Amino acid sequence: MIDIESIIKKIDRLKPVPQVAHKVMAIAENPESSMSELSKIIVYDTAVTANLLKAVNSAYFGLPDQVNSVHQAIVYMGMEQVVDLVLMSAASENLKEAQEGYDLDTGDLWKYSVSSALIARELAEKIGAKEIHLIFTAALLKDIGKVILSQYVKDFFEKIDRLVAEKGFTFRKAEKDVIGIDHAELGGLMAQKWNFSPKMVEIIKNHHLPQKSSMSEIETAIVYMADTICMMMGIGVGSDGLAYRFHQEIVKRLNLTERDFQEVIARFAEKIEQIESMVRI
Repeated sequence: MIDIESIIKKIDRLKPVPQVAHKVMAIAENPESSMSELSKIIVYDTAVTANLLKAVNSAYFGLPDQVNSVHQAIVYMGMEQVVDLVLMSAASENLKEAQEGYDLDTGDLWKYSVSSALIARELAEKIGAKEIHLIFTAALLKDIGKVILSQYVKDFFEKIDRLVAEKGFTFRKAEKDVIGIDHAELGGLMAQKWNFSPKMVEIIKNHHLPQKSSMSEIETAIVYMADTICMMMGIGVGSDGLAYRFHQEIVKRLNLTERDFQEVIARFAEKIEQIESMVRI
């Protein structure tokens, strides 16, 4: 088994999620927040401002005049879409690289993460869940542990694959057995190190529902279901994509019907087209 401490130390090599993302999420979760408050946070971050103006001036919006200020961009796009773009931009630095251990090409992990986040938002809104931006961000970052663990999975893939094929292990359990830590656990440690809330840490850590107690947490259940829908649609299905258990009871827990799934997938297709029109995934 590998020295876990040496794996954990590699967290410091990644770019932490910037403070602007934390501040933007806090504003988004406060129903009394205004566009001007959001604008004041974003305007001092040059990278976020540039990405936002690039998005609002894209062909998707087709605006007759160039938008040159953050405040104008928020007016045209709306707070929800701006917040989503800021969070996706903040996560993109770490998620865009290829992850060979998981057989994911350049951009695949980010597209998978963005897709999970968009579907999680749709599910959360459909069932009337609270803390929607928390759910969105947790779904976006749930597989961040793969960025570090990919190399170890690549090095020990034969052992991991054998446990999955011959002993019926889930990929996560096989990771844990061979490497000593799985990508969800490592993702939870990363979220903790980057000062995310304890709730966010727990969702990321438990998004594959390793214990039955995780199923009772509505936010974790939503992120799990979003992840499952992505796999059903063939998004992000790398070397590990089909080697996970499906918990049918979560469908009942969230009180979802077949029609609900169809509507969520239809809305997702519309949303991902918008995102791809505004930014490169």
